[in-house]
Amino acid sequence: MELRQVEYFLAVVEHEGIGGAAASLGVAQPTISQALRGLERELGVQLFHRIGRGMVLSAAGRSMVGPGRQILRDVTAVEDLLATSDGELAGRLDVMAFPALALGPLVDLVTEFRRAYPKVTVRFGELKVEAQAASLIEDGHCEFVVAHLPLDGNGLDVVELGEQEYWLVYPAGTDVPHGPVPLSALPKVPMVFVPRGPSLADEIEEAIRHAGARPPLAVLSDHREARLPLVLAGIGGTLVERSIAESARDRAIVREVEPKFARRFGIAFDPDTLSPVGHAFVELVRARAATAAGE
Repeated sequence: MELRQVEYFLAVVEHEGIGGAAASLGVAQPTISQALRGLERELGVQLFHRIGRGMVLSAAGRSMVGPGRQILRDVTAVEDLLATSDGELAGRLDVMAFPALALGPLVDLVTEFRRAYPKVTVRFGELKVEAQAASLIEDGHCEFVVAHLPLDGNGLDVVELGEQEYWLVYPAGTDVPHGPVPLSALPKVPMVFVPRGPSLADEIEEAIRHAGARPPLAVLSDHREARLPLVLAGIGGTLVERSIAESARDRAIVREVEPKFARRFGIAFDPDTLSPVGHAFVELVRARAATAAGE
C-alpha cells in the first residue's frame, strides 16, 4: 500500500466522486481510478460499489476511512516536523462538528488556534449523527467532535463550550406578537419539525403538548438543514438554533420562546491518542473554557 493510494481514496470519499477528487488534487481522473483499483487488488477487498458513474463506499471502504485519515495525520505530522527548522508547530487538526454547532465558539477557537499556529491546516467534517461521536474518534476518523451533551464514550475527555438555545422562526408577514412567545400561545401556523429521537426535538414536542398548543404539522423532515429553507419558502414555522434564527432576521419573523429551550454542547477527544497538534488545541480549549468560567 502506498501513501498516494490512501490519499486518493480519502479524496474520493471527501469529494464524493473521482471527478471532485481529481480536481482537488490536480491529477487526472484515470490516475485516481487506477490507484484505487490497485489498492483494492492489494487489500483483496472492494472499497467502492460502482453504480453507473457514481461510487458508494462498501462496508470495507467505510471501515478504512478512519484508519486512512489516521495514517495521513501521522505522516503529515512527521513530514512537517522534519520540514520545519524553527520548531514551529505544523500538521493537521481534524474536527467533526454537528452542523448547528459549527459556528460561534468553535469558529472562534479555530481562528485563535490558526493565528497562534499558522502552519497547521484544519479539516472540518460534518457530524451527521451525534450518537456516533465516540466511535468516530475511536475509529480514527477525527481527533475531536463537537456535539450536544451528554456524550457517550469511555475514555473520552469532554470540555463544555457553551449552550445552544432554540428560537421560533416564521415566514415573513406572519402575525406574531412582539417579545418572547409562550408555548401556550403559539400561532395556529403550520410547523416544520424533525422526527422524534435522541435529541432536543423530543423535549420540544413534549413541552408544546404539555402547554396545550396544537399547531398543525406542515412538514416532518429528516433533514434538519431543510427547516429554515422551508420556512423562508412560506411552508410554515419551526424551532431552530438561535444562531441560525438570527441569521434569518431580515427574511423571516424571529422570536424567543417561553420557557427557554436550550442544550449544552462541548468538544470531546481521547487524551491518549492526541497528536502534537491535538495537544496544543486542547490547551487552547481548556484555557478558553477556564476564562469563560471565571467571567
